[in-house]
Amino acid sequence: MSEVVQKSKLAKQAAQKMGNLTTEQKNAALLLMADALVTEQQAIIEANAKDLERGKQLGTSSSLLDRLSLNEDRIAAIAEGLRQIAELPDPIGDTLEDFERPNGLRIRKIRVPLGVIGIIYEARPNVTVDAAGLCLKTGNAVVLRGGSAALFSNEKIVEVLHSALSRSAIPADALQLILSSDRSSVDEMLKLNGLIDVLIPRGGHSLIQNVVNNASVPVIETGAGVCHTFIDESAQLEMAIAIGLNAKAQRPSVCNSMETLLVHEAAAAKHLGAIAEAFTGANVELRGDERARAIVPGMLKAEAADWGTEYGDYILSVKVVKDLDEALDHIREFGTMHSECIVTEDASHAERFLQEVDAAAVYHNASTRFTDGFEFGFGAEIGISTQKLHARGPMGLPALTSTKYRIYGSGQIRQ
Repeated sequence: MSEVVQKSKLAKQAAQKMGNLTTEQKNAALLLMADALVTEQQAIIEANAKDLERGKQLGTSSSLLDRLSLNEDRIAAIAEGLRQIAELPDPIGDTLEDFERPNGLRIRKIRVPLGVIGIIYEARPNVTVDAAGLCLKTGNAVVLRGGSAALFSNEKIVEVLHSALSRSAIPADALQLILSSDRSSVDEMLKLNGLIDVLIPRGGHSLIQNVVNNASVPVIETGAGVCHTFIDESAQLEMAIAIGLNAKAQRPSVCNSMETLLVHEAAAAKHLGAIAEAFTGANVELRGDERARAIVPGMLKAEAADWGTEYGDYILSVKVVKDLDEALDHIREFGTMHSECIVTEDASHAERFLQEVDAAAVYHNASTRFTDGFEFGFGAEIGISTQKLHARGPMGLPALTSTKYRIYGSGQIRQ
């Protein structure tokens, strides 16, 4: 029996026990997990250092190493995420509908766990904790398959979390980590119908498409983030620069960072030089179209592939557009339905943008970096869904539930 099958079976058995746990029992386990992470932070940092050293030897980019890196502050933030999840209302058992039929049947629709959730993700070890916390809070078991870049970090983190769970009412087997870094372990998870109830991929475009295209297990798609900010003609320059810099340079490796800046031609004529200077001052490489380069000759030439590229790095595509219509057309063609922003003082333009852009999160005068479960008040997130079925946008606790109808009768039979 393979590691994937063995651990998925253990998770399935644990999931059958999870539905009987109270909210108080689950919250107590989350708090034990949070405390354990802080207590064992030095061991986690030492394991993480092995991953970072291996990454450097393999030539991993600085932005990806940043995503991988853990320190005391980041571990404290990860632990705080667990504590916030513990404070959030437990959706399990919530009544969504309650009605009575003419024949006397009473029908209640309630939230229930999904069962066993498989998470396939890449380099960020914080996902290990976020996924565990959110899944366990909602009464689900979880099978994690992280990327090889964070193998030592993930193994130590799960070891620490298992130790905490052993002192709680949650069975430790409800949290499983696949240690094999072979591609076959992912392929195997995609076909484990009957053991895994739903798969959630988190990572780059190729990983997500592999899961979506090849899984027979149901998938909640978390899409790539080719996110745009459109600076309209009426935008306030200081606000536009602040929002743009935050969206691109605060943490360029994450999926809600901006990859393309669209600038209204009137705003570009007045302000593109100052905007470009602000970005280059933040060490962002600019790749412009012909109109942008005519105003700021120092920009590199944007190639056709740039408009659809999720850089995950200090690189930004810049395009000058005629008007709002051209900006909307560009986003329709190259956006990934993740996060899009308009900076404008024109209320009618803002309303059109919010209405017409088809994305999970659409912003007026605010950075796309807010597309995040923590920022939305969900405590943490399992991912950001760019699909339209079941869940969309940052997925907190309710997104990890299904529903069940409970029907109460008094001897009714169907005629």
